[in-house]
Amino acid sequence: MPAVTVENTLLLPRVPEPDPQAAPQRPVRSVTSAPQGFEGEGFPVYRAFAGATLRDLDPFVHMDQMGEVEYAPGEPKGTAWHPHRGFETVTYMIDGLMEHQDSHGGGGTITDGATQWMTAGSGILHIETPPEALVASGGLFHGIQLWVNLPRANKGNPPRYQSIEGQQTVLLSSPDGGALVRVIAGDVAGHHGPGATFTPITMIHATLSPGARLVLPWRPDFNALVYALSGRGTVGAEQRPLDAHQLAVFGPGAALTVSATGQPDSRTPQLDVLILGGRPIREPVAHFGPFVMNTKAEVIQAFEDFQSGRLGVIPADRIPHTAPGEELS
Repeated sequence: MPAVTVENTLLLPRVPEPDPQAAPQRPVRSVTSAPQGFEGEGFPVYRAFAGATLRDLDPFVHMDQMGEVEYAPGEPKGTAWHPHRGFETVTYMIDGLMEHQDSHGGGGTITDGATQWMTAGSGILHIETPPEALVASGGLFHGIQLWVNLPRANKGNPPRYQSIEGQQTVLLSSPDGGALVRVIAGDVAGHHGPGATFTPITMIHATLSPGARLVLPWRPDFNALVYALSGRGTVGAEQRPLDAHQLAVFGPGAALTVSATGQPDSRTPQLDVLILGGRPIREPVAHFGPFVMNTKAEVIQAFEDFQSGRLGVIPADRIPHTAPGEELS
């Protein structure tokens, strides 16, 4: 799992363990397993949020773990051109390559620890597809796509695109160096990630060595979610078991704990987790297909606007679509 790694975590800034008296631990409210499915033109995903309620997820709406899969030559798949409105899409590539392009001029290659942060806002068209060379060669593919809701007041904002390269990620470690903490967005103990978001959130990818323990200070006004990408461990002071492709939802508090088992499996000795938190929006959500709005009428309007061409036009210099499928006209 490349993402962004370092040879010696002890050389990184440390995240001090919070005082348990001043920062009470968040209890684990639930642990659910992600079912498998397929997205886009047929690439395999784990539906990370399938077992959680929207109230617990708010401001997050949807998350897929894409892969981890080793493609044979000719097998890599992506998505055709499609619309979005009313939220932000976050594509974090842990391993492999993906090309992105949108109707507002954003785009680039996402690879090994890079993040594409696209604010759909009032409406946008985009495509995510493997490069032609990767389709020809095959290779490892592993990433995350996260949808972050926008408040009603920001759903009509102009679209925006951010390319966050892996080297821009803020790297921290636990006090004993047993955990590598990659801050992609938000704040951890005064260390700010590079992602700029309309909805206040924190997004972290952490890797814990066998037997390591990570205690993070966490904003009391944020929710708290931990999703296991691979490996085996526990969550919370109560040490609830957490295995690969499981999501832990935490209750209120000011700190959260993740630990890696001292007896890992042979394939994935480390525990890799995505840690998410955000300030709940607490507004009605009407989510259908590629649109996340506040009412059913707004979703219907989004479909009508898309069909009328008001969400954007596919660029004339579009990147090659490397998989078969019908594109938008």
